[in-house]
Amino acid sequence: MTGTPWSAALFDLDGTLVDSEQASQAAYGAYFASRGWDVAPEVRRQFSGRRGSDVFATLPGPWSGEDPAMLAASVVMHLDHDTHPPRPIPGAAEWVRLLHGIGVPIALVTSADRAWAEYALGDLLGVRDCFTALVTSDDTAVGKPDPAPYEAGAAALGTDPGTAVAVEDTVAGIRSALAAGVGHVIGVTSGSDRPTLLDGGAHRVVATLAELGDG
Repeated sequence: MTGTPWSAALFDLDGTLVDSEQASQAAYGAYFASRGWDVAPEVRRQFSGRRGSDVFATLPGPWSGEDPAMLAASVVMHLDHDTHPPRPIPGAAEWVRLLHGIGVPIALVTSADRAWAEYALGDLLGVRDCFTALVTSDDTAVGKPDPAPYEAGAAALGTDPGTAVAVEDTVAGIRSALAAGVGHVIGVTSGSDRPTLLDGGAHRVVATLAELGDG
């Protein structure tokens, strides 16, 4: 890759750069079981790509009436990375370094908190130095699919979102990027299948970021 048509790159984290969905879904399952709640897998999947507190606040369930932030914090306490270790998505770190090496500014736009984002980018992927900005759940009042996270990411890089690329693995993330006016949105099938991502609005879908090495 000798150049790119994009002014900046905006990356989701979980499911896009790091394979952590198994740990996340197991945490939700463990927490719900601890409460005696029978929550179907298809309902648990609605939490993918979104801030847990946002979903708890809007999705009907046995948690209705409880504090969404406290519920989300309780789920995090059930994360077990020893049993379900997060791993880099193939080609993710390499593509981030490639873009950074040719001078493309990069921001992270994630529904996770800052502590996890710093750990994942630094300890797991070794690409923290490639990111100019991190937009996490701590930085916007609302999360994906609202445009606020991607608007914040573009603003942090000082770029027009219409000339940027976003990389996502969920429909919630794709819709957030599109609503923010991001000009090109790439879906990665690590989190959802190709038809789902295309129906969600992705301009291009790839199996791994390694496919993007030639631009």
